[in-house]
Amino acid sequence: MSRKNVIANRYEVVQHIGQGGMADVFRGVDTILNREVAIKILRADLSTDAVSILRFEREAQAATALAHPNIVEIYDVGDYKGHHYIVMEFVPGRTLKQVIRARGPLLKEEAVDIMKQLTSAVSEAHSKGIIHRDIKPQNVIVKADGSVKILDFGIATAKGSMQLTQANNVMGSVHYLAPELAKGEQASAQSDIYALGIVLYEMLAGDVPFKADQAVQVALRHMRDPMPSLREANPTVPQSIENIVIRATAKDPNKRYRSCREMWQDLSTCLKAERANEPKLVIETPPQPKKETPAQNKAKPAANAAREVKKEVRKETRRSEPEPAPKNKLLPWLIGIITAVALAGIIAALIFMDVIHFGPRTVAVPDIEGMTIQAARDACDESQLVLDTINVEYTLTDDVERGLIISCTPSVGDEVEKNTEIKVVVSNGIGVRIEDFTANGMTISKAEEYIADNYKLMKVTAVEEDSGEPPGTIIRQEGLEPGTLFSPDLASNITLVYSRFPTVTIPEDIIGRPINDAIAELEAMGIVVRSSNRDISGMTQEEIDQLQFGVVIDSDPYIGYSYVQKDDNYVILYYY
Repeated sequence: MSRKNVIANRYEVVQHIGQGGMADVFRGVDTILNREVAIKILRADLSTDAVSILRFEREAQAATALAHPNIVEIYDVGDYKGHHYIVMEFVPGRTLKQVIRARGPLLKEEAVDIMKQLTSAVSEAHSKGIIHRDIKPQNVIVKADGSVKILDFGIATAKGSMQLTQANNVMGSVHYLAPELAKGEQASAQSDIYALGIVLYEMLAGDVPFKADQAVQVALRHMRDPMPSLREANPTVPQSIENIVIRATAKDPNKRYRSCREMWQDLSTCLKAERANEPKLVIETPPQPKKETPAQNKAKPAANAAREVKKEVRKETRRSEPEPAPKNKLLPWLIGIITAVALAGIIAALIFMDVIHFGPRTVAVPDIEGMTIQAARDACDESQLVLDTINVEYTLTDDVERGLIISCTPSVGDEVEKNTEIKVVVSNGIGVRIEDFTANGMTISKAEEYIADNYKLMKVTAVEEDSGEPPGTIIRQEGLEPGTLFSPDLASNITLVYSRFPTVTIPEDIIGRPINDAIAELEAMGIVVRSSNRDISGMTQEEIDQLQFGVVIDSDPYIGYSYVQKDDNYVILYYY
């Protein structure tokens, strides 16, 4: 990016508004079309990573192929001075996740309306052969009018395209992960439908259905645990809506909705009175294998080995029946060895799964203040902590450069459990503290002059008000209170309330009055007066003889004018 924060001589970067796993998002302006845009820029540390670049390009390609009112529109894609960027529609609003966190369970009418918009958008993607693969409330923007936009096709796949997954790493968010994806199977339209069902549950329950300390445990719950009852979490939900959740989140993909269009049609009628008392949907599932703890899974190979050795022992014993003495001596030793091996395997598994601890369970929060998000993430990983890079709070500071961490919660040095989530506040740049314009009797004209000279992008709204202060004196300031931090590089607004100036009508009787008497009369009314003697050098003697000297012949403003006495206003009286 250039020093003027302009990309490709067209897109002016205005403000950093968010950060994801692989890119920063900025609010900007398209200087050619004069419209507000969002600019997603691939992080510099990923600009040489082939998979990250491919994911980034695929997001643009996937979204560009789609035209739908509930999908964020892509305007442009490019590479400028080594920075890969996507320019897209700027959507003001909050993420659906933020709405749920702020309000808890949504009204059923709201949730159904949002879900109809989402299923319509995802149906359009599916019709183009595009699977989103990362549907979650964090990727849905809710506008003030209630309409929604789905975004982030960064891990979307098209039919026949390469899967952007790595060994032991399933792309997407584990809380919305379909069971078949957790098993490593390929994504499909039904896996997106599963995620939509989880989102509908979360909107109406206020939280996700499956939670655990580790991501792998959440994935296992999606595969094994039955879906919690939505109506138990929120009794106001009719059975017709819970049935939609049950069908969308069936463990078997073949028993889910065949398409998002079919799910949309079910949503369109679920609030009708005739469906209020429909029976609960029951989907038969194949018998699940007996649940085993992670430790049992780890110990299974040792146990299986023990059983096999026992079989071999029995076989050898049967073959050796003429010699019973060696059998009786050998068998107890073998069984003891096998038991010891199995026990060692179980203990090793429990240690590996962190069930048995030989070290401390807590760690100190590392000193990440002053670090970038990426550096802090690495530091937290080393300390077995989790840095929250989604819900980052950005704020202006007095002395911390943009992009560096100001503080974190829990605080640096606090002892916390391993895998604790660390939230951070990041500098949005060094700001300026606004002056106190009410100090030292500053007048509105002086304040406006000061702001015009020092803050080119600040708009001043002047409001007059009756008060006992001298006319024109600033009484208070609004919008930017004294000492508030603001960015002089961004447009801002301030309201200055000042003591009302007196308004008077210039009296008619000053014409023809002696100049000194007229001046005294106007000054008594609070008017600043100046006098001007008219030149008579070009007049004839006859004209001069007809003049009245020393009396007011004219005024500026003229008599009858409604005059406001501000700082630099005055009335001129003319006489011969």
